[in-house]
Amino acid sequence: DVQLVESGGGSVQAGASLRLSCKASGNTIENHAMGWFRRVPGGQREGVAAIDSDRTTTYADSVKGRFTIGNAKNPLTLQMNDLKPEDTAMYYCAAAKTASSLPYLGEKRYDYWGQGTQVTVS
Repeated sequence: DVQLVESGGGSVQAGASLRLSCKASGNTIENHAMGWFRRVPGGQREGVAAIDSDRTTTYADSVKGRFTIGNAKNPLTLQMNDLKPEDTAMYYCAAAKTASSLPYLGEKRYDYWGQGTQVTVS
């Protein structure tokens, strides 16, 4: 199996930046999609950004122009600029073990998940 560990979360004021990092260990991550998701308490996990083996990137409309997913797979990063209170959530890293035609920002595409890192914007 693959273990994913996120870091870099924190509490910041609106307009600030944070850089999340996801380090993988265990079995080698195959060259398939990886992504970042987030979830607010009581809500569903929402896809934020994803990158595939050909470096194709996909972003949720709500973060386009503000968030950038890194090109490297390990660690995988998420640069978050101009943070807003609505970005407050637990952020998760995810990795797929096979190629798929499922949506990049959909949970079903991914097989491995980290425990999350909290981002709070006030």
